[in-house]
Amino acid sequence: MAATNDTLVPLECLLPAGKLKYCLLILNQPMDGDQFQRLWSKAVVRACADGGANRLYEHTEGRQESFLVLELSIIDIKPLRTLVVDILTEPVDNVVVLGGLGGRLDQIMASVETLFHATKLTKLPVIIIQETSLAYLLQPGHHRLRVDTGLEDKWCGLVPVGNACNVTTTGLKWNLTNQVLQFGKLVSTSNTYDGSGTVTVETDQPLLWTMGIKRYLS
Repeated sequence: MAATNDTLVPLECLLPAGKLKYCLLILNQPMDGDQFQRLWSKAVVRACADGGANRLYEHTEGRQESFLVLELSIIDIKPLRTLVVDILTEPVDNVVVLGGLGGRLDQIMASVETLFHATKLTKLPVIIIQETSLAYLLQPGHHRLRVDTGLEDKWCGLVPVGNACNVTTTGLKWNLTNQVLQFGKLVSTSNTYDGSGTVTVETDQPLLWTMGIKRYLS
């Protein structure tokens, strides 16, 4: 996925008035009730993967009939590949994955790896959300991220996964200027924003953007 100068609003999918058209992919992990309701109600396409249908069934106990609608497809193999090839017949702006950032560390790392695979399958941004965390893989190039929706928690980070990244940023409290991010050298965790409402990131390698989501959405 080639980076563009378009501005991405990572948390727009959680805004009641957001106009984003997205596909919601539910994984087999615990769901925050308010977060789930917001994402479900506005999704253009809805799907479950790897046991996510069981979570949906449990979460909507007593109300299943109002949630098991035609837009819902159950997938148990290669979630993103099946999603892109077989389901996305209706234009959407991005894919929102609910789950994948909680519980076992090896499964969290598998979710991050999936973001790398996703770039080979679709040009759509793929964003993972679970409770108070968001993850999004920035491709080489220039990125603008809006972080002024009011749903952002204070923390954010830039994590180099697999490769050293030469990175320049604006809009953070601790910005980077042509600095190398690499495990064993420097990783930008526990960063925060400078109050401008926009973060820009220039990177020469894929770079994981992660940020906090307020626990109680307002």
